[in-house]
Amino acid sequence: MIHATAIVDPGAKIGVNVEIGPYSVIGPNVEIGDNTVIGSHVVIKGHTRIGRDNHIFQFCSLGEVPQDKKYADEPTRLEIGDRNTIREFCTFNLGTIQDAGVTRIGDDNWIMAYVHIAHDCQVGNKTTFANNAQLAGHVVVEDWAILGGYTGVHQFCRVGSHVMTAVGTVVLQDVPPYLMAAGNTAQPYGINVEGLKRRGFTAESLSALKRAYRTLYKSGNLLEEAKVKLAEEAKTQPDVQRFVDFLAVSKRGIIR
Repeated sequence: MIHATAIVDPGAKIGVNVEIGPYSVIGPNVEIGDNTVIGSHVVIKGHTRIGRDNHIFQFCSLGEVPQDKKYADEPTRLEIGDRNTIREFCTFNLGTIQDAGVTRIGDDNWIMAYVHIAHDCQVGNKTTFANNAQLAGHVVVEDWAILGGYTGVHQFCRVGSHVMTAVGTVVLQDVPPYLMAAGNTAQPYGINVEGLKRRGFTAESLSALKRAYRTLYKSGNLLEEAKVKLAEEAKTQPDVQRFVDFLAVSKRGIIR
């Protein structure tokens, strides 16, 4: 299943039923899991581990050195989980020793063309990145987030679970879970109700999250006051606890 024109280093670990297309290049420290399909003209380098059942389309560059002037050829890593779709011209870089040393993408993600995931980013599961979404270094994107086309996320920002951003959104601060965000710079536009309904959130949960949104954004509370009130709401509404946990680890401040 490896095309005659592909260059696969003898040191690479290739699983069962892996397809590697024409003119692709696989480096010596690469591991590719079972049933993964690699298109043509894909370059996979560095200490890169790719799980099983992924589909990586043509002209992707995975595991290349970080776009970081401090990088000095340390043996950092890129880890990609299972069942991801990675479309054309995506670029995912290795981590750096200034962080955890690994760039990580989880499972079941749908990543469209021209997406860039920079060094030390941590992407969860079941996310969707539309065309040209771009992550700077050290960004965290939590499960089920959807980044609209041309969304750009500043380094060290965190995007919470179930967030949806509009096309062309510029994220310069953390985006709490469940929100819709849009604009340059990003502003909150309520709870991602339709997305949450599709994922099975009950009417009761949605009402609780709307109340939590009002506490955080519409009540006139200072952020520290909102945190206290959200912690009280979370005692009876477990879904609100995501807000509490997110705000507890936020370092750049949140969009408001």
